[in-house]
Amino acid sequence: MFEYDPVFLSRILTGITLAVHVIFATVGVGVPLMIALAEWMGIKRNDEHYRLLARRWARGFVITVAIGVVTGTAIGLQLSLLWPNFMQMAGHVISLPLFMETFAFFFEAIFLGIYLYTWDRFKKKIYHFFILIPVALGAMASGFFITTVNGFMNAPRGFDLENGVLTNIRPLEAMFNPATPTKVAHVLSSAYLTTAFVLAAIAAFAILRGKDHVYHKKALHLTMTAAAIFAISTAIIGDFSGKYLAKYQPEKLAAAEWHFETSTEAPLILGGVLQENNEVKYALEIPYALSILAHGTPDAEVIGLEEFPEEELPPLIVHYFFDLMVGIGMFLAFVSILYVLFAKVRKWNEWNKPLLWAIVAGGPLSLLAIEMGWFFAELGRQPWLLVGYMTVEQGATTSEHVDLMIVLFVLLYIVLCTTCATVLRKMFKNNPVEKELHDRGME
Repeated sequence: MFEYDPVFLSRILTGITLAVHVIFATVGVGVPLMIALAEWMGIKRNDEHYRLLARRWARGFVITVAIGVVTGTAIGLQLSLLWPNFMQMAGHVISLPLFMETFAFFFEAIFLGIYLYTWDRFKKKIYHFFILIPVALGAMASGFFITTVNGFMNAPRGFDLENGVLTNIRPLEAMFNPATPTKVAHVLSSAYLTTAFVLAAIAAFAILRGKDHVYHKKALHLTMTAAAIFAISTAIIGDFSGKYLAKYQPEKLAAAEWHFETSTEAPLILGGVLQENNEVKYALEIPYALSILAHGTPDAEVIGLEEFPEEELPPLIVHYFFDLMVGIGMFLAFVSILYVLFAKVRKWNEWNKPLLWAIVAGGPLSLLAIEMGWFFAELGRQPWLLVGYMTVEQGATTSEHVDLMIVLFVLLYIVLCTTCATVLRKMFKNNPVEKELHDRGME
């Protein structure tokens, strides 16, 4: 018989919601910047291909924003429904960034509407570009504020604890906690990288299908150049994130690398199968790499899982999430840098099929990396909901209807995702780029 467990079911529903929302949130942060780059290139070079690129991306962006609003609202609703004790304890501490995130979204939405309405309505095209700047800043700010909330859950600051109650609230200190710099930087950089690869995959696929118009080649060149820049920045920020974990959440880093015993010259473990007695088989070990990641020197001491109570250890499956995130990130960096090198050398062909197929694969893989990153971030914090103060069990609801909520929300997400895919497909299929190029005399 199935034993009803509201804590377990709350975890499942929250995980499903985050898995759906993170896709739309990532695109919501990244696409405005890519639109801005395309329109800026169009204005700077007086090239209507880039401006058409910005116009078409903006149309698709509106659809994903609409879906993201619904999934984001679902998360806000579930914070109160599924985690009422957490919100009662810490809700007033994180209320400022939650409010500011809503304000940032409204700021973005208002200017997005103006931006869409004012195409070709200015004599000087740069004025239309200026309207897009608040959209990109609003998207960035939205990602910043909501990530500070997650940072607070990992490194709680900005309050005093008296008799189990959080008092003397200092909202800015709570927002700018030790986790905020690396977490925000990593979230934003990876969002831009993912978006660039998704858009590049679309352009690469079009070229592979025989659509060799210069429009698609310009789209690919712009997105892959941006991807190379953000791949490098994401890797650098990832290194800082590792050093943050080593200092503030060493058990999370140790779980990610199956590092059981405190030691110096610690190797980085990729893949593998965990056996009895914590023995790892079939893994690829990179000597000294974990010590370098954690503290910057090959002989540094890295704290092992043995130093922590067993009941406070994260689930060891996070090792695979971490490996997938890092592995895909390395693949994206390799492909994007390789494309840039091919594009720079005239004798080489950056539109060769193997490279184009690698770029196409990078689109869905980048989305998978985002998912793995967030699963690692959330599961790696277990068993804590608010590290050091409240466990997941203590924060969860005791409601008897979470199972029904799972069914209803899953049905909602199926409808939303199906609608999004259908609308986007029909939007661009019924109005192909070739038709717009022809109508605008840009063949």
